[in-house]
Amino acid sequence: MVLFLRLKYLSIILILTSVFAVTYTHAQQTAVIPTKNGKISGVRSADGQILSFKGIPYAAPPVGALRWKAPQPVEKWTGIKDCTKFSASPMQPKPAPFSMWSSEFLIPEEPISEDCLYLNVWTGNKQTGNKKPVLVWIYGGGFSSGGSACPIYDGEALARKGIVVVSFNYRVGVFGFFAHPDLSMTGEKSGNFGLLDQIAALKWVKENISAFGGDPAQVTIAGQSAGSMSVNALVASPLAAGLFNKAIGQSGANFTSSNPTKEMAESEVRVTLKALGSAKLEDLRKMDATTLMTKGNGMRRPYVDGHVLPDQISSIFAGGNQNKVALLHGWNEDEGLVFGGIKNVTDFVNDLRKNYGRNADFLIGAYRAANDTEAAQAQLDLARDQVFGMQGYLWLKAQVKQQLPVYGYRFTRIVPAEGEYKKFKAFHTGEVPYAFNNLRFVNRPWKESDRQLAETMSGYWVNFVKTGNPNGKGLPPWPAYQSNEKQIIILDENISNKPMPDAERLDLLWKIMQAGKPN
Repeated sequence: MVLFLRLKYLSIILILTSVFAVTYTHAQQTAVIPTKNGKISGVRSADGQILSFKGIPYAAPPVGALRWKAPQPVEKWTGIKDCTKFSASPMQPKPAPFSMWSSEFLIPEEPISEDCLYLNVWTGNKQTGNKKPVLVWIYGGGFSSGGSACPIYDGEALARKGIVVVSFNYRVGVFGFFAHPDLSMTGEKSGNFGLLDQIAALKWVKENISAFGGDPAQVTIAGQSAGSMSVNALVASPLAAGLFNKAIGQSGANFTSSNPTKEMAESEVRVTLKALGSAKLEDLRKMDATTLMTKGNGMRRPYVDGHVLPDQISSIFAGGNQNKVALLHGWNEDEGLVFGGIKNVTDFVNDLRKNYGRNADFLIGAYRAANDTEAAQAQLDLARDQVFGMQGYLWLKAQVKQQLPVYGYRFTRIVPAEGEYKKFKAFHTGEVPYAFNNLRFVNRPWKESDRQLAETMSGYWVNFVKTGNPNGKGLPPWPAYQSNEKQIIILDENISNKPMPDAERLDLLWKIMQAGKPN
């Protein structure tokens, strides 16, 4: 039951229930909800159907003495905390559009700060006796950038389909993954602070989401790129056990390239310490954040610390020791990134022979390149398969091996574009606005078929969050992935399902990758 404020009576009536405790204020279009740490205020959508709460603290600010410490509890507050706008994004360089990513795919230019451990919630305003399933989104950015305030991550459209949507910030770069050799001496068990932040956010969801109408026993974690790699790591981590029961991974996992060991991660830090001019943890915690970011900048990622990740992620899955969840996973047709530039056909073939020896002939047969044009496409396809295809393929196979529910997809829609953006086609991250049904936030020449694809994809995603199965009324059928038929769904203007078209090539590539480079 919901009671509304009538201004002439000058009183606010608060209804508290175990399912959905909330106060509405028509004049201010606000909503107040109690959390474990105190009351927060959010806002209603223009039509009053959706409540959004932004910038909810889920951990203490990781600054000063808390820099490079596991996330600490939030201090309780009195009164009502304003949670109507996004918090600062994690500390990182100022964003600027590059390559295929226009501004809609990036965090706002400001604010950016170390004080970033906040989350956001979108939920329907209808009080019912049934708790809603929850989607928790984890952004990408190579573990060195990104944030939850990107326009394409807005959760309102998905919340309108009957789920609760949560997104959050986690520490990135040198602030999120820093294996200082002295950390263990201070009681820290890990330098995977970004992953620890993610686990802390999931614990907040478990403790608080009921107040927003959400079901803490029905939580799906989802992410793209480094966010998908994070999902993969959380499925592998014993510290995340019991915090979710379903997972969505979009273009990312950790199967073919080993995570750094603790020794390797600490060795990398020693190089950084030389650039910073100090090796003392105490001094580094006092250093200006911008200076630290600039001099300690670089790609960082989770490592095997014996705590968050007790072993290589591939080994954890191989032993069947991961958290058992239903999985929806796939990748995009044109997300191959070739670093160092496209080579002509002669140089491409020579590189394959140099790197793969006698196995090169198999690759040359699989990635045909009779001329420079074909060689350019072959390089993009090979890069896609090595970085994204193999990871996803092995994750699908791991699910099947342990008889866990799994659904595979390939996003092939050439994202409409103008000018230089036309060449990127079904690019890395291109599927995200479709899955969130957020095309309205992206300035592209959308067609009606794109809007329909977004409606369908978001329907699949929401159905999976609700039931662990993407299928539902009015949607084209999506078969479960099996080891024999390898059926996946093709997400394009015309949706279809068929056997994974490159499964044999991925099997070949995996065998060659296992064989390694010749001596």
